[in-house]
Formats: sequence, structure tokens, C-alpha cells
Amino acid sequence: MENDNKQQLSLELKPEVAKGTYSNLAIITHSHSEFIIDFATILPGLPKPDITNRIVMTPEHAKRLMSALIDNISKYESNFGPIDMGGRNQQKENTFNLGDFTPFTGGKKS
Repeated sequence: MENDNKQQLSLELKPEVAKGTYSNLAIITHSHSEFIIDFATILPGLPKPDITNRIVMTPEHAKRLMSALIDNISKYESNFGPIDMGGRNQQKENTFNLGDFTPFTGGKKS
């Protein structure tokens, strides 16, 4: 049996994590050894996005996440139809250069 040879993984989902956190912006940066994904929320009337979660992972795990997202988006679109990106050019309008922003000071005034 093929499944008998696979390792079992047991996960615990704590109630405070189970409710999730809404995000409509992800900022991705990387170095040689890690990828950092900051999840933020932009809401009308608020002066700036609020970063709610930061995920740090190795390049290998970032690529595994990308593959898993591609697979899941393909399955989603097979069931529900194409995801509308609002007619935007995804590559040009959904990316930006972090060098265009002022450095993060952790809330301290410089």
C-alpha cells in the first residue's frame, strides 16, 4: 500500500488562529536564504495598511507554497470559473519596488 509508507502529520488548529485574519495585500521580499511575506489590510478611511501577519520561510518552502497555490487556484477555477482580476495586467500592476517606499522604523520617528 502506497499510503502506508507515507508519514502521518498531525496538526492542531487553535481557536484564536482558526478564525483567520483578513488580508487584501501581500508584500513579498526575499534574501538569499529566506522569503518574507507580510500580509496587510488596506481599508477605506485608514491612513496606511496594517500589517497583520508576517510569514518567514526558506526559498524551497516558498516554491512549494507557490506550487500549492497554483494547484488550488486551478482546482477553484475548474469548479467556479476564472477568477476576475479586474482587467488589470497582473505582472505590472500587482508588483512594486520596495525601494520606492520609505524605510520601516518600527513606528519610531526618525
